Amino acid sequence: MTNSSEELRSPKAAAEDGIKSLSHSVSKSPVVSARPKVPGRQAIALISAHGDPAAELGKEEAGGQNIYVRRVGEALAKLGWQVDMFTRKTRAEDPEIVEHSPYCRTIRLVAGPEEFVPRDQLFQYLPEFAQTFQKFQSKAGSHYPLVHTNYWISAWVGMRLREASNIQLIHTYHSLGAVKYQSIAQVPAIAETRLSVEQEILEQANCIVATSPQEQDTLRQLVSQKGNIEVIPCGTDIENFHSIPKAEARARLGLSPNEAIVLYVGRLDPRKGIDTLVRACALLKDEGEKNGAASSGSQTVIPRSALRLVIVGGSDPDHIDGIERERIKQIVEQEGIADRTLFTGQVGHDLLPLYYTAADVCVIPSDYEPFGLVAIEAMACGTPVVASDVGGLKFTVIPEETGILVPPHDPVGFAQAIERILTDEIWTMKLRRQASARVQQNFSWSEVAARLSNLYRRLLAQSITHELLWETPAVANPALESPVVIEPAEIAEPAATQTVLTSPLTKVS
Repeated sequence: MTNSSEELRSPKAAAEDGIKSLSHSVSKSPVVSARPKVPGRQAIALISAHGDPAAELGKEEAGGQNIYVRRVGEALAKLGWQVDMFTRKTRAEDPEIVEHSPYCRTIRLVAGPEEFVPRDQLFQYLPEFAQTFQKFQSKAGSHYPLVHTNYWISAWVGMRLREASNIQLIHTYHSLGAVKYQSIAQVPAIAETRLSVEQEILEQANCIVATSPQEQDTLRQLVSQKGNIEVIPCGTDIENFHSIPKAEARARLGLSPNEAIVLYVGRLDPRKGIDTLVRACALLKDEGEKNGAASSGSQTVIPRSALRLVIVGGSDPDHIDGIERERIKQIVEQEGIADRTLFTGQVGHDLLPLYYTAADVCVIPSDYEPFGLVAIEAMACGTPVVASDVGGLKFTVIPEETGILVPPHDPVGFAQAIERILTDEIWTMKLRRQASARVQQNFSWSEVAARLSNLYRRLLAQSITHELLWETPAVANPALESPVVIEPAEIAEPAATQTVLTSPLTKVS
């Protein structure tokens, strides 16, 4: 495999230059820090280099990872942490710092041009990102003893930061190259670098946070047997995503009360399998036109003239999601369902619950999902899910209880599953109740944040114990008037009282 030197500027050379620069600018030290600016709050850093937590959702590069980082950051702040979320600045007019709450903010660092850069071309700017992060720390007079990175690009930054100073490093993958590259014909030039970084972070991080048992298994099978992994799922905002009367939701969205609505929510990306969903809906239309309308007991055949496919997701004509939208529109026209398909474009997070509740079924036909955030958002709104039988979707969706799982790339299978949900009314009502209950019990952001908080405190306490046992007495840092070693007691309880959740995830029966 060959890398494009023009695009990537030799990733290995860029990495070596970045490491040298960091090594010269920052010396290693024990866990010593100036007092946090907010008394009683320990500062921690979440890094999402390519996914801006403050970005508008639904646009290219703004999806599940952005939601995860921001919601986790906000929930951790409520538990007593001072949370700084670092990302790359992509527009000159964007503010450098966005305050989400008094104790949670997004910090945009300049690394490379202040413009959108596809993630596969970002590696060359990572040394600058790491250096800018260190400069921000120094200027603020602060130190982050714990860094939680997201996606492999941020993992590279985190490992370079740990080489420069003593930090606890946690990582969440969000996507795996070892899985992604199995399903695409043309592997990008950065693939070899990505696979190497994904193995390195698994083996060297203090802990990997897998979002499902299936992701944990995939990491062990495809990446490495080494390293520490803890399973902590994603969450959803159960105050925002909840069931409301379907008629009310449709009236507010201007959708017909008599249509059978099949919903897709997410980025417009070839790996999301939207073409499979379109072809499945075309099969439903054909079958309905042959059979007409009929009913028998709880079984109802809905005339496909009433079928409506709603595709929610923003796009930019100049980017890959805009190209994918045009490709999907062509398939829609070829399959003869253009008059039954609605492209909504980008939808605000406040309106998403209306779309979920208005739908009869939400379909997630992805090639792979490490977790499946859309699935739990739909389920929280009481909407049954038909999803690909892959990755974390096998953990999120319980077959026959909260939805149906189908092999990916199988339009016939998806058509049959959608048909079943649309026609078996009594069973579908049961799915709706159980889907909502499962999310309420297992996938709130507060529970996810509590489990992450426990992990952070445990790792920080272990690092301090290790320093006390094995390091020689620390020499006061002349750069600090009153150097303060972080005490275990300070780590054990952030400012806000926490509820420690130790029970396993429950299955709704």
